[in-house]
Amino acid sequence: MRKPSALTSVSAVLDGLAKRLGLESKLLEFHLRRRWPEIVGEQIAAHTRPDSIRFKKLYLLVENSVWLQQLTFLKPTLLEKINEAGGAKLVADLVLRVGEVGASAGQMAEGGRQHEELASPEPNEEVLAEAEAHAASVTDPELRARLTEVMAKALSPSRTQGASRPQSSP
Repeated sequence: MRKPSALTSVSAVLDGLAKRLGLESKLLEFHLRRRWPEIVGEQIAAHTRPDSIRFKKLYLLVENSVWLQQLTFLKPTLLEKINEAGGAKLVADLVLRVGEVGASAGQMAEGGRQHEELASPEPNEEVLAEAEAHAASVTDPELRARLTEVMAKALSPSRTQGASRPQSSP
């Protein structure tokens, strides 16, 4: 691998690292969850929630069958907006499923921080060690720590087993 020059942007380095580690779709998932209302619009975001990306398919939870039918007609437009937000064609298809959208759309519109904290339990030691190993080549300690944290959350098994659904508050 070529050593980055002094003029290589941090963004370019992180993009290359994400591509090399196969984390592009996980980073897009995070980006979609965080900025969903901006990407698809408030009206659609109030009735939908991005769930996960697998094999270039975005699984989208929809409030009810009426919205599912409507979004079927809007698939090409939504795909265009999603891929534009991701900066590359990382999603080739949308899979629409009726599911619980809940308050997550509203929380994401308010910045997503609260939703992130509810949805992201602490990663286990094995996942943390794997993330640290992947980030070991980053020389900046602050950047390495933050990258390790993001990768550990993305690789956490509880996120891929449906634990990212928001919990109802008492």
